[in-house]
Amino acid sequence: MASLEKLQVEVQRAWPGKHMWLTEYGYQTNPPDKTFGVTPLKQALYMQQAWDKLKANPKAALCFHWKTLQRSVRVEGSVTPVSPAEADAYFATRARSSRIGAWASKQSRPLASRFDLERRIAEYTARFGLGEVPRPPFWSGFRLAPLRIEFWKNGAFRLHDRLVFTRADLAEGWTIERLFP
Repeated sequence: MASLEKLQVEVQRAWPGKHMWLTEYGYQTNPPDKTFGVTPLKQALYMQQAWDKLKANPKAALCFHWKTLQRSVRVEGSVTPVSPAEADAYFATRARSSRIGAWASKQSRPLASRFDLERRIAEYTARFGLGEVPRPPFWSGFRLAPLRIEFWKNGAFRLHDRLVFTRADLAEGWTIERLFP
């Protein structure tokens, strides 16, 4: 089974009948360095620091972990920014309150009090009234092109099953290896 087909099987096992949505994005200097938090499939809030790091070293890792299924999938690859039109199209699919929240939140920055966030939500709600809520200029996304996908399945006595699909570039086929736990 091809790597992306296997990934889809794992996602369907975890969320039957649902589309695949990612909940993590990250940037890394030397895999598997760091992984940090964010939004749905291939989308991430542009925060200047993360954006600068991704521009300087456009590599990322995504990790899906399904504790109840005792499985996980890690995807590594290169990232490119999505076009403004793609970001607009995705942003338009979000609930109105989520679009207002994107304007109000200074994502992952320190927040003095919950009241400050609620005040900002009220300000942007009033600003947009009943009209359309456009995508903020600082909000966009990245597309990850997978070069390595690892499937991990829990095993008794920590003898986990690990299957890795790798390729040097997107034009190549996948090489499949089984790894020791």
